[in-house]
Amino acid sequence: MDVAGGGEEVEEVEAVDGGEQQPPMEIGWPTDVRHVAHVTFDRFHGFQGLPVELQPEVAGNAPSASKTVFGVSTESMQCSYDARGNSVPSILLLMQRRLYEQGGLKAEGIFRIAADDAQEQAVREQLNSGVLPEGGVDVHCLAGLIKAWFRELPGGMLDSLPAAEVTRCQSGDDCARLCARLPAAKAALLDWAVQLMADVAREERSNKMGSRNVAMVFAPNMTHAMDPFTALKHAVHVMNFLTMLIDRALNDVRTCNN
Repeated sequence: MDVAGGGEEVEEVEAVDGGEQQPPMEIGWPTDVRHVAHVTFDRFHGFQGLPVELQPEVAGNAPSASKTVFGVSTESMQCSYDARGNSVPSILLLMQRRLYEQGGLKAEGIFRIAADDAQEQAVREQLNSGVLPEGGVDVHCLAGLIKAWFRELPGGMLDSLPAAEVTRCQSGDDCARLCARLPAAKAALLDWAVQLMADVAREERSNKMGSRNVAMVFAPNMTHAMDPFTALKHAVHVMNFLTMLIDRALNDVRTCNN
């Protein structure tokens, strides 16, 4: 700084406890930075690519607010973004990716045929610990667990929509406008689910699961009802509602391709 009267410039030093003085901190040039590691963060698996010396200090898995991935709200789960920008529980994206990789979209009766109970329970327990077995998981098991996740979602997927208004929908656009009234987290989740159902329906020639068949098997899992009669009656309306949404998604893709 400039000292009055002499015009000399002197360096400031900072006193620390005990009266000792420290030299000023040296700041290097940005070009001197070296790239020594490429570290990424996955919301389900945590930090990836950490240098060995840092691994003991940083947890390998991302923290979770819940010890289970079934029967909990999306707000308490680790989420990632799908290709459409929807925030979706990472466990659903993980099962979807494995389902697609194993050719599940073309498997006859996918989402309709029940999986082996023992395998489904074993895989469920592993998913709750944040692990999906590397191989040997039947595609019908994966499909069944995706449905189970929606069936056990607190509050139901579509229960915040008035049943009478669901019934009155006459087109995919009507359904989409009603879906816009869902809480943001559930609206994003429903959009992801409808795109999944549309992907299945697109392979109808192989899997025998057109849009109405897919909607039929998903509908009972998207709503909670107090008694069996009400559940059955409402499931029919939900099935029609989902069918229109699936057909709308299929038509949107055809329009984009043309």
